[in-house]
Amino acid sequence: MFSVDVRSRLDSDAEQIDSEVWINNKLPFLLEQNSLIAFEGAQMLGCRSLGMRVSKKSFTLTPSEGEIKLDLGVSNASVVVDLDEISFSDLVQDIQTPQSLATSKVIDLPLKEHFRFLKWWPVLRAIIDGRPVYKPGEIDFVNQDGSPLDLNRSFTQEDSDEEISWFLSQTGFLHLSGWWSEDLMTKISNDMDAAIGKYERGDGRSWWAKTKEGTDRCVRLQYFQAESESVKELLTDYRHERIAAIPGDGHAIGWDGSDDLNAIEALIKPIGVVEGISDLPWHKDCSLGRHSYDCSSMTVGVSVTGADSRSGQLSVVAGSHRANLQPNFIHPYLDLPIIDLPTKTGDVTVHLSCTLHMSHPPVEKERRVMYTSFVLPHKGEKIGVDRISKVREEAYMKVSQAPSNKMD
Repeated sequence: MFSVDVRSRLDSDAEQIDSEVWINNKLPFLLEQNSLIAFEGAQMLGCRSLGMRVSKKSFTLTPSEGEIKLDLGVSNASVVVDLDEISFSDLVQDIQTPQSLATSKVIDLPLKEHFRFLKWWPVLRAIIDGRPVYKPGEIDFVNQDGSPLDLNRSFTQEDSDEEISWFLSQTGFLHLSGWWSEDLMTKISNDMDAAIGKYERGDGRSWWAKTKEGTDRCVRLQYFQAESESVKELLTDYRHERIAAIPGDGHAIGWDGSDDLNAIEALIKPIGVVEGISDLPWHKDCSLGRHSYDCSSMTVGVSVTGADSRSGQLSVVAGSHRANLQPNFIHPYLDLPIIDLPTKTGDVTVHLSCTLHMSHPPVEKERRVMYTSFVLPHKGEKIGVDRISKVREEAYMKVSQAPSNKMD
């Protein structure tokens, strides 16, 4: 098996950082170590000077003359970010990201400045973690024998776990064909219809969106195992557990069989959403934080109905899990291939938590899909999860996706 565990931090090492001590002592040391690789990334991404104000301390980072220069104050910064002590500590330790802080309105920048700040995230990780920003041409895709890898390959239950594991480690995604029967998917779809009346806007266990007709639609049914015996059987089936074992890292669903855990979510993707979120744009699942504590977990999508380019299929950026790049959008310089994943009823898609992916808005036919995840073994408390979960669950009320339009 081929590992996808890229964790580099332990929750037990996280602490509340004293911003003044960190800026005065730690930051200059990190720049001395990692300024060159950070500058290369900043230059490639077109980063302008970034200013930060934390309590009474402020500083500016400027890419200049082959290095990242540090100056006190923010008078010459192109974008200035104001942070409280907790948010600054989270940012430094990779617990939260610029995107999570923006979505929660901890920071509230004009759109142009928001994207300037987002550009800096891979550069900040290069400074703090010593992880270079991805350069075009650094990633290729090969079979175990060194021959070119077919990125459009799908797998069946007859394929070996070793082959599947290698593909996942190389690409960051899988398409598992015919994994579940159409009869099972029909039962689950019927259970979705029966359950949807039990959910209501603001109940803390569902997402909602409005369509262009003005209809309020429930688009995400959480804790769905509580509503479907067929889903409970799926979650404990050996075929589902086989997926978790593919990387050999000890991934597990973390479900104890109860209805009190959000073990799986059922999604209904309607046509013509104009308010709220049903179809997420390009992002990594770690885009809100905790990449270096949790990645890579595995997100598993079960196609209750099939999906194609006109009915809400998933697309991924192959190899993006192996790259330090923006986790919220695709920068024009990125040369990694975009792969569409059309599915039939009963197919399964898998993507890693740090694989860039997006869901296309349906334009002809609604899509139904379920998502669950397998997480890496972990001991103790997960720092900052409460803050990130709050951001995620309130996102559909604060942010709307771009309206979908019927394609010709």
